[in-house]
Amino acid sequence: MNFSIQSIYNWYRDLLRNPKYRWWVVAGSLLYIVSPIDISPDVFPIVGWLDDGIIISLLIAEVSQIAKEKLQAHNTRAEKATTMPVEDAPVDIKAVQVE
Repeated sequence: MNFSIQSIYNWYRDLLRNPKYRWWVVAGSLLYIVSPIDISPDVFPIVGWLDDGIIISLLIAEVSQIAKEKLQAHNTRAEKATTMPVEDAPVDIKAVQVE
């Protein structure tokens, strides 16, 4: 079994980027942070806080990256909508016969 920190990080990041599981992972991460049951208990001063700090930093980094990508996509769509050439813009004409 090939165990590495990078594989755990990739697994965590992929779960966060999956819209189906995103909020479950965020809730689970927050629950892990406040839970007294950890990989290394918080009773041990520095080592106990290290795993919580890693989870917090990963969570903040990935959620902010997702928010940044969504904001850029929204701005790109808004920019395309405002820079549409006049000849390509949809025109709603209601023709009325004049006698």
